[in-house]
Amino acid sequence: MTPPLRRIALLGNHLPRHCGIATFTTDLADALTAAAPRLETFVLAMTDAGHQYAYPPRVRFELPVNDARAYTRAADYLNVSGADVVSVQHEYGIFGGTAGADLLALLRGLRMPIVTTLHTILSGPSPAQRAVLLDLAALSDRLIVMSAQGAELLRTGYGIAADDIDIIPHGAPRVPAASASKERLGMAGRSILLTFGLISPDKGIEHVIRAMPAVLERHPDTTYFVLGATHPHVREEHGEAYRLALEAQARELGVDRNVTFFNRFVSSEELAEFLAAADICLTPYLQPDQITSGALAYAIGAGKAVISTPYRYACEMLAEGGGVLVPFANSNSIAREINALLDDDVARERFASRAHARGLGMEWPAVAGEYLRSFTRATESHSDRRRIHAYAADRSRPAPELPDITLAHVQTLSDSTGILQHAHYTVPRYADGYCLDDNARALLLMTRLEDEGTNDVTVVRALATRYLAFVAHSFDTKSGRFRNFMSFARQWTEERGSEDSHSRAIWALGATVGRAAAPGNRSLGADLFHAALPAVAEFTSPRAWAYALLGIAEYLRAFSGESGVEEIRGLLAARLLGLYRRARSKEWPWFEDQLTYCNARLSQALIVSGAQMGNDDMTDAGITSLEWLLSVQRSTRGHFAPIGSNGFFARGTTSASFDQQPVEACTVVAACFEAQRVTGDASWGEHARRAFHWFLGQNDLQLPVYDASTGGCRDGLHADRVNANQGAEATLSFLFSLLDMRVADRAAAVTQPVPERAFAFAE
Repeated sequence: MTPPLRRIALLGNHLPRHCGIATFTTDLADALTAAAPRLETFVLAMTDAGHQYAYPPRVRFELPVNDARAYTRAADYLNVSGADVVSVQHEYGIFGGTAGADLLALLRGLRMPIVTTLHTILSGPSPAQRAVLLDLAALSDRLIVMSAQGAELLRTGYGIAADDIDIIPHGAPRVPAASASKERLGMAGRSILLTFGLISPDKGIEHVIRAMPAVLERHPDTTYFVLGATHPHVREEHGEAYRLALEAQARELGVDRNVTFFNRFVSSEELAEFLAAADICLTPYLQPDQITSGALAYAIGAGKAVISTPYRYACEMLAEGGGVLVPFANSNSIAREINALLDDDVARERFASRAHARGLGMEWPAVAGEYLRSFTRATESHSDRRRIHAYAADRSRPAPELPDITLAHVQTLSDSTGILQHAHYTVPRYADGYCLDDNARALLLMTRLEDEGTNDVTVVRALATRYLAFVAHSFDTKSGRFRNFMSFARQWTEERGSEDSHSRAIWALGATVGRAAAPGNRSLGADLFHAALPAVAEFTSPRAWAYALLGIAEYLRAFSGESGVEEIRGLLAARLLGLYRRARSKEWPWFEDQLTYCNARLSQALIVSGAQMGNDDMTDAGITSLEWLLSVQRSTRGHFAPIGSNGFFARGTTSASFDQQPVEACTVVAACFEAQRVTGDASWGEHARRAFHWFLGQNDLQLPVYDASTGGCRDGLHADRVNANQGAEATLSFLFSLLDMRVADRAAAVTQPVPERAFAFAE
């Protein structure tokens, strides 16, 4: 017999954070407490970067979204908390890592049953999103969805067994009497239309406003309330542009006296008052695949007539006369249906009555009871052996020696112009000024950090914009080439930069197009990328070819199939492969007669390009050359020992042992992880880890090159000491490698095999 539930932990967002998941988690916790007063309910709240909230006592643990170690600390906390069940409120965007993959590390560490509520189920997920959801399903004892369509999509689209899914409606509050609410709002005798929730451009509110002139022509005593603040993520990215555009639209149409905006996050009590007063609720949303809507659930629970566009959740909830569906973005249809319902009180009450009947099972007391039954089923079916196995096999936890990613020294080296090249110890060296090489590296790093969901996005985006501005300023439109070196007085010291610096800029710009979230950055990046790309066709530097190929690969993430870009990729990749074939021998399978700097980028470029182009010969050449490079950069004691820059390594001679540069370890880490991604061979990850450990002291001097006290990296290893200066190239090289290590750990979490019991693929 299963013992009674005593303690439930909820993982999600929580008020006063302003978002739909926070409201849901708060309401669910309240409802569980009311339904089972002896049941202790507490919350672990995800906290977005740069924000602090005055959480109530029930929030016992805060998880900074981009702190990978916080997830493992949270797992440890839950395991000693005595929680009988963990209830996860899942939305991709509220957890750190690619597609929120950091959550998996936490769940693999738990020993109690997991019940996951899926607030978003995508019919066309990215590979990472699909993998995360499948792993999430495997780790969960029960999955909760809010609609039959959601359950069907899990079954047919993801192959998840129906027996593992519970359909529990979105909860809704009880509302007061309509007439009293209208009087309290000062709206007695008027018709009220209502759209509520966090405001964003995909809500389609402009189409209701556009319908208002036709509505007011027949029903002049009508007010349309738009209730809610702009979504915090929209406000951070675009400010109040959407709301201001809506207000301007209402003024231009002459309906501003009949359209009222409540630009704030309203309390549950205020929302209940507006719901009670509303005659018609509207959800004119523009995303067809939306699988749930708290606003629509609340409207139905309140027993309101509803007009909605036909997104997935609305189609199901308003079926069989439960409401009125109108085409997407069609103000004429919206106006027609509003007028029809305001014309016909009987028809409107009929819709409201049907909504009320359906809404009885959606009130929070009923929903809390369903959740408690799901929790009980989870404890009955839970297998300690399965969870312990997953915990022991967890590869998503960062290795204990991995430092946190900190941008402190990058910020020290940066000013309003860009990142400075060199430092006296940790102090920026103004006399050496700036270079395109380092600003392109810094732009590439910031773009990747934002894409991977690490660090404070506000800081990362601000730095990325600064470095992009430097790259843009360095481009000479007349020659189609970049300049490289700039003095601290902001004077260019050359007319044209090196081929390598030009192609590094292309790499960073390609990544900006392929990964950046800011439309302005992507647009400027694309313009510069296209303006600079033709010049590389005439380049003779193999490393410039390699950097350009890596940039093209990044660009094609966004615009796969762009023929002009693919043509240049084919040209450069063929040149690099031809160079390898002409220079290689059995004893020296390399591109040139010597190993110099950034060697692994040549192999990496062939591996990446060969995989994208489906050219096995190219990929094989990249793999073979990288294997050999690793063999000559390994000490007799087994640690990574890069080719020294004080002489390099010519064919038929002895390799220079010093000075060893951080950029060499960085390039090997990146190339090895690309080899692992393409071949699926996990041994490449071990090679990458060995090269990364060079930074941490596993090197010829057994001294750390990374400086944990500053977040910077020392400039290299001499024969007798570490170079104590912490310049841009060294610091950025370390941060690239650290990011690669963390991304690899997250990828392992996403792709780790899971027990067969958790889900069954459809035949």
